[in-house]
Amino acid sequence: MTPQQAAQLLAGARTGGPATTWRDILPADRAGAYAIQDATLAAIGPVAGWKVGAKSPQAEPHCAPLPVSGIHTSGVTLTGPAWRWRCIEVEVAFRLGRDLDPKGRLLAAAELAKAFDAVLPVMEVVESRLLEGHIADPLAQLADLQCHGALVLGSPSALPPAQVDLRTLEASLRFNGTLAAHTHGGNPAQDVWRLLSWLALHCAQRGQPLRAGQIVTTGSCTGMLNAPPGLAVRGEVTGLGAVELRFEP
Repeated sequence: MTPQQAAQLLAGARTGGPATTWRDILPADRAGAYAIQDATLAAIGPVAGWKVGAKSPQAEPHCAPLPVSGIHTSGVTLTGPAWRWRCIEVEVAFRLGRDLDPKGRLLAAAELAKAFDAVLPVMEVVESRLLEGHIADPLAQLADLQCHGALVLGSPSALPPAQVDLRTLEASLRFNGTLAAHTHGGNPAQDVWRLLSWLALHCAQRGQPLRAGQIVTTGSCTGMLNAPPGLAVRGEVTGLGAVELRFEP
């Protein structure tokens, strides 16, 4: 199956069509997964930002572009059968103040921080267009925009981007006011500047350099929790602020 054929199946599932068998779209490698991502975004709309993360401080990062249609402001209510998993991650995101061209190199943290003009708390909604997506091969999940469903944005904070340190951030997640998660330094990647430096170079080499106004979210600080329908969901990052959403049938 070509990347374009796989993307058609995934794009169809995003717009009300049936979920697809993950084995049918499984790419051979990461390059193939990223090719499916690109073809999917060509089908469903422009890029509003990126998600990037890593499973450990040493692991190779992975990323996915985020469609404009999946970006929401705090307080949104998400409705309908598309929200099957309703899995929530509290994250820290950065907003680009200018286009970023790394000129073929990994940028140092001090240089990289100058490209961002705001930091904000966000919640990513994790969903899948794959049948049995929770046990799908990681390459199939990566092809499916790394299981991205939506990104809900809090307000930009007063914290300068250069001062963000994932290793010390405190984050919490509440359902109807009841604490579901509370962490200190819970992001497994730990070094946010390694993630962002990798992403800037990766996107430039991929022909999709980071652009002014785009939002980059940097992986879960709380782990992933399933939100019951009908409850108020609130994520908070100390020093950054809060973000809220609700799921309804």
